[in-house]
Amino acid sequence: MNPPPESVTDPAVLPWLLAEEPAPEGATDRRPPPEPEPELPSPAAESAPAEAVVPLRRNRDYRLLWGGAGLSLLAGRATAVAYPLAVLWATKSPADAGLVGTALLLPQLVVQLPGGALVDRWDRRRIMLAAGTGQTLIAAAVAALLLTGHVWLWALLAAAFAEGTLGVLHQLAERAAVPAVVPREQISAAMTGNEARTRGAAIAGQPLGSGLITLGAAFPFVAAAVGQLASVICLFGVRGKLQQTREGPRQAIATEVREGLVWMWRQHFLRAVMASVAVSNILFQGLNLAVMTGIQAAGGSEFQVGVVLSLSGAGGLVGAITGGWFTERVSMRALVIGGLSVWALLMVPVAALRDPYALGAIFAASGYVGGVFNVAGGVYLVRIAPDGMRGRANSLAMLVGGGAMAAGPVAAGFALEALGPTSTILWLSAAMALTALTALLSPALRRGPFASTPEE
Repeated sequence: MNPPPESVTDPAVLPWLLAEEPAPEGATDRRPPPEPEPELPSPAAESAPAEAVVPLRRNRDYRLLWGGAGLSLLAGRATAVAYPLAVLWATKSPADAGLVGTALLLPQLVVQLPGGALVDRWDRRRIMLAAGTGQTLIAAAVAALLLTGHVWLWALLAAAFAEGTLGVLHQLAERAAVPAVVPREQISAAMTGNEARTRGAAIAGQPLGSGLITLGAAFPFVAAAVGQLASVICLFGVRGKLQQTREGPRQAIATEVREGLVWMWRQHFLRAVMASVAVSNILFQGLNLAVMTGIQAAGGSEFQVGVVLSLSGAGGLVGAITGGWFTERVSMRALVIGGLSVWALLMVPVAALRDPYALGAIFAASGYVGGVFNVAGGVYLVRIAPDGMRGRANSLAMLVGGGAMAAGPVAAGFALEALGPTSTILWLSAAMALTALTALLSPALRRGPFASTPEE
């Protein structure tokens, strides 16, 4: 399952999948199959023979890239909680707090596509260094502002939007850079480590931000500035190139964005998976809101809601750690259909349960599936996307996941008022089962990612 415990910025909301699967026996296509996208080896893969591959734990560039991005993610998680809390406690206005939270998340929708094109066009190391430096300065400026005792809403709105924008660029650049620092045979292990890091940052970031703010509104931002600065220092230590040299004249950003959209549209299997992901993300956002409403109606507390979501995050972390095993052993089609089916079944008992620990166990199991999917999806995207397209491919993936999630709470809110929590959750379960059935019958999923498909 894919219920993000913190916010729609969680990259764990994109359960895409891996494991090559041949076309079913008897399937025919008289036209020659299209040429697959070129699989470009990473510089690390080219520079060392297979028998001399260095383990990831001794790969200096990967460890620095992994650690630097992890510090940046942890700092971002902490401030994502601290921004609305600082405004709420200072102004006593939920509306103002909501505005700041929206400003922080808005770049996930408006910056993704141009950001992906910039990551494919510009030097990825410089993008991450510039983004980390900018985030350090923004966090320090916000801390200084809060220490003066002034809370200027316009300033916090601008700071939140700028920090969110730089965070998107940093994340896109880091994801696209991973294949440049590890050999091809270690991509699965590297993506497993990255997903575990992301889940761990998500679990630790929320209590870090909310805990530090009890000491003073500026404390989370001071800690974030230190974390971002440490991230920049780590990146200075990465020695290898983080992308291949691009040849030919640069095109307009709009043209490169369009190229990314065309490339993604031609990935028939990936397109079908993205449709399933979008629907499941909407359903899970609705499920989260329904569970919160049900716990509240039963006389529960905010702490109990936190228990449920925290256990979901813990399940996702375990799923991320074991995701590489499934990636190498389970077919892509089985992961898609099986995962959607498990999610549908797990939703049913949620309709009747109100005990936070029982709900947490179900959410942990669902989060486990989401963690596995994210690892597999990261590996799959790296393997099919050329180096010069990886930034745009990742930006489109994140845009679809985040954009779909935005519709979930709104739709669920109306359903909860009309039907109540129990009926709403049962309808969500039925919708997830229908999504699984649609995936089962999908020709694109049945043929697999590399089978020929009719022209659109």
